[in-house]
Amino acid sequence: MARKKTEESMLLWVDLEMTGLSPVHDRILEVAAIITDWDLEEKATYTGVVKVSDKIIAERMVGEFWEKNKASYDGLVAQNASGKAAGVIEQELLDFVSANCGDKTVYLAGNSIHQDQKFIEREWPKLNERLHYRQLDVSAWKVYFENALGKKFLKPENHRALDDIRGSIEELKWYLKTIS
Repeated sequence: MARKKTEESMLLWVDLEMTGLSPVHDRILEVAAIITDWDLEEKATYTGVVKVSDKIIAERMVGEFWEKNKASYDGLVAQNASGKAAGVIEQELLDFVSANCGDKTVYLAGNSIHQDQKFIEREWPKLNERLHYRQLDVSAWKVYFENALGKKFLKPENHRALDDIRGSIEELKWYLKTIS
């Protein structure tokens, strides 16, 4: 009986790369989305680049984080010229979810996904409305495993959306395997 519930819903794994962490002042630069079932098997993948003004990039992508992650910075800035308007990316994501999930319930999933959802709420309100209010946040597992069990999953931090989201899926698989 429990399995039937999982057939009525899907996971939408999302990772965003942004100019910074403030949903008010920063903007989404890159998005990756992977739809999985509850066995965490990939069903579909989407990537998109959002065109952000050069002014926002110059003002917001500064400081120690970007200095330490020069390759990510360079890649995100280089692809910016080929980006699309935020509204176009939102519609592509809505079409992606519709084509792959139909009328099923869609749960947002990822690492620290609450932070990504703040950006989604602000920049992509129609997508936000399509999502269930509950989330699957892998970082909650991370906090428990590291602090209560002294176990740590090591994943590369590429700070590129598609690599990061696949890393999050692998991380959750590791936690589930560890407790089973």
